Amino acid sequence: MAPRPCAVLGVGQTKYKRRRDDLTLDGLVREAAFRALEDAGAGLDDIDAIVLGKAPDALEGVMMPLLSLCDALGAVGKPIHRVHTAGSVGASTAISAANLVESGLYDTVLTVAYEKQSEGNATWALSGGKSGGQGAGGSFAPWIRNYIARSKAPEHIGWQVAVKDRLNALKNPYAHLHLPDISVEKVRESPMLWDPLHFLESCPSSDGAAAMVLGNDDIVRKSGRTPAWVIAHAKRTEFGQFPGRDTVRPQAGVDCSAALYAKAGITNPREQIDCAELYVPFSWYEPMWLEGHDIAAEGEGWKMTDAGDTELGGSFPVNMSGGVLSSNPIGASGMIRCLEAANQVRGTAGEYQVEGARTAIGHAYGGAAQYFAMWIVASELNPGF
Repeated sequence: MAPRPCAVLGVGQTKYKRRRDDLTLDGLVREAAFRALEDAGAGLDDIDAIVLGKAPDALEGVMMPLLSLCDALGAVGKPIHRVHTAGSVGASTAISAANLVESGLYDTVLTVAYEKQSEGNATWALSGGKSGGQGAGGSFAPWIRNYIARSKAPEHIGWQVAVKDRLNALKNPYAHLHLPDISVEKVRESPMLWDPLHFLESCPSSDGAAAMVLGNDDIVRKSGRTPAWVIAHAKRTEFGQFPGRDTVRPQAGVDCSAALYAKAGITNPREQIDCAELYVPFSWYEPMWLEGHDIAAEGEGWKMTDAGDTELGGSFPVNMSGGVLSSNPIGASGMIRCLEAANQVRGTAGEYQVEGARTAIGHAYGGAAQYFAMWIVASELNPGF
């Protein structure tokens, strides 16, 4: 039986600020969920199931949050599903929710992802509870250096991505970092964290939540809302370490995008997709993923960046919302990429809207660049690739 059509009907985000009215963890998640419900014109009674995602429980020390968050999400007496796939979890959660709608098991699903890193220590948790961990950047920096050597990319490419995404973030009220005085010079002169990554080429540590309401075609018709149709999605995984592993162009990432394009009927992603929200926690991953997902040929991704093609007004805009470089609540970051892709094709992205966007990619990776989750959303159910 063919999958039931699935669409994004509403989205919501919360960013946490240290102020007198600070949100609790429950409040952070609930606020994003209720914003998504409001955007969809729905209430808790309209939701058949909830799908919750976040990075490892050790990041906050709250075990099995799907139980403690039941009341906040109106999930008492309803099925609640939990997803975890490292940093890619937000996108994996969105895809899991879409699968539940496409299967016909549920008509309407609320999916939520979050992280509250101010109440934990991500580096400590990701180091297996040991002190002296090198952090994610310490793992990825040698692979980035390998990419630079292989592609012969000039060093300013990373600085350029950092500036582009931070300027885009100024147009997004939900971006966690707003740096109006950002410049290539400031990025270049910021402290070196992990060679070749400077401080301003790296993502922040954020508190935030994201949510979406997904429904089938009947729900879309009844809602009267402008949907983002989920055209295709894919997830792929490989081991983090094995002899001969290509850490610059992981095979799981290649296979994930190939499966995604095949499902959507896309043969030329650069021409048939209008924009992308890619998971770029460190600036050099923009050109690396452009190549790793066959949007650019090997060795050509940095040239797209250098030519301005990935800027908001370029031929293939990337991270119009400011990306992970501007907002990184780890467990929610991948869902934000999917959510922002949906905003683009719904025409609801505000100041960072790509004119005429009809198709968009939402993307996330996690672990040692070993977990991949991607979807393509479109303004039409049958975009006719």
